[in-house]
Amino acid sequence: MTGGSDMGSTVAVVADRISWEERRLIEAAPAFGLRLDWVNDESLGLGGPDAPSLLGYDALLVRSRSYTRGGLIATLAEAAGVPALNTARAIHACENKAVLRALLRTAGVPVPDFRLVLSRKDFQQALDELPLPLVLKPVFGGMGKRVTLIRHADTAQSVYDYVEDLGHAFEQACLVEPYLGGTSVRCLVVGRELVAAAEFESGGADWRNNAALGNSSRAVAHDPDVLKIIDQVVSELGPGIYGVDLFHSPDGPVVNEVNHAPGFRAVASATGADIPSAIGRYVQELLA
Repeated sequence: MTGGSDMGSTVAVVADRISWEERRLIEAAPAFGLRLDWVNDESLGLGGPDAPSLLGYDALLVRSRSYTRGGLIATLAEAAGVPALNTARAIHACENKAVLRALLRTAGVPVPDFRLVLSRKDFQQALDELPLPLVLKPVFGGMGKRVTLIRHADTAQSVYDYVEDLGHAFEQACLVEPYLGGTSVRCLVVGRELVAAAEFESGGADWRNNAALGNSSRAVAHDPDVLKIIDQVVSELGPGIYGVDLFHSPDGPVVNEVNHAPGFRAVASATGADIPSAIGRYVQELLA
């Protein structure tokens, strides 16, 4: 594959904005013979066979935070002959929590018990089958938004009123699952390797344990059970750049979700891992 610049390969960092992670990736790129350019994911105009907005790029590094844009952009880029990281297949799997859970469970990867809720009848059945406390979360979405903890049966139906009032079925699709406590482990995977792992713990009045919410974090050892799960996830989705979020369950760790465009500032801070260099090295090897 020929590069789009004198120094080596040129990669489009496709995102709606440049955040801390994208800046670190762009800064680290020259050490690996790469040039990374930010390309706004709202200005690609893909669909034509020649994809003129992607001319000169050897690959796309998809960092779109939208849960609809990433997979669509990767699909059309690959159709135009430009490889995407992650692949369109992987992004489409990750951006839909129900699809991802089904895919991983079929492959033998441990995931939490859950029920798909598309209506109030579904919601009531989930309440009948699963013990409280329960978590209600959107199928599409991230960063802990619209994730609700249901502790008491007498408030459950009132909580669902808010879901029912959302305007689109896309927004109403939810999962209900058992609440597995206030800690989770974010595993940052590059290629097939677990580069860093950090445990996040909810604090204060907010029960959610999401790094985007500023929860406390600490580095954790690479547990053999976790390494086995990471290998299973990568075997199913293909090598790539992932944030694999794990919960602790009575039967061991389970995969809550896999983020296809993971933030890694908190993990890097907690562990000291040089994640931008790991990603730069991986992209360099893929384009060699």
